[in-house]
Amino acid sequence: MRLVSWNVNGIRACMQKGFMDFFKEIDADVFCIQETKMQPGQLEIETPGYYQYMNSAEKKGYSGTMVFSKQKPLSVTYGLGIEEHDHEGRVITCEYEDFYLVCVYTPNSKDGLLRLDYRMVWEDAFRAYLHKLNETKSVLVCGDLNVAHKEIDLKNPKTNRRNAGFTDEERGKMSVLLESGFIDSFRYLYPEQEGIYSWWSYRFKAREKNAGWRIDYFLVSEDAKEAIREARIHTDIYGSDHCPVSLEFDKKAV
Repeated sequence: MRLVSWNVNGIRACMQKGFMDFFKEIDADVFCIQETKMQPGQLEIETPGYYQYMNSAEKKGYSGTMVFSKQKPLSVTYGLGIEEHDHEGRVITCEYEDFYLVCVYTPNSKDGLLRLDYRMVWEDAFRAYLHKLNETKSVLVCGDLNVAHKEIDLKNPKTNRRNAGFTDEERGKMSVLLESGFIDSFRYLYPEQEGIYSWWSYRFKAREKNAGWRIDYFLVSEDAKEAIREARIHTDIYGSDHCPVSLEFDKKAV
């Protein structure tokens, strides 16, 4: 099956920049988006053949996630079930027969690392949530995790060392998550691949120069790694400051 994830940086804007063209062309079994910046009723997205699920932030024009699924999930839950973390529409979990799919938009630590302390609390809560799911069945995680894990995952590691998304603290939490039983599907297949990124600043002609960061992921629980068939970063697709990422996954191998 084909799974796609894309931080659209505002779905209403992205719809004017070719979102539906890519949506139809990629023909995903499940298509997840982050940073929808939309409340229910603000936009009707016509996707015949797909079930739609939305988790919006209470704050208008901020955060938010959506899932489009050809197959109706066995269950759908919103958030982590923790009051502190469930006001910003950051998580949707779809349960299928063989696995859980978690669409996530991880909080940004912000300029000046104003939200780094909260981010650390979030990371621990999110990891515990994933492990709880994994007690029942395999887990796939997709979305904007707002961290470039290794120096290979961004163009300018030295000058970004203490910037949000590349702090030792954030990278350390990513390491803990992976070491606790999750696989970064892209690095699993392409451990040495350089120069492939999923996000570029709108400033300084960053995308034109490919001065980017790889912060959008498909993670797969260790028990399902043999089901990974392909992981792609669609750098040729525009419409957002992020590009889509995708996973080809053989659910029969789970």
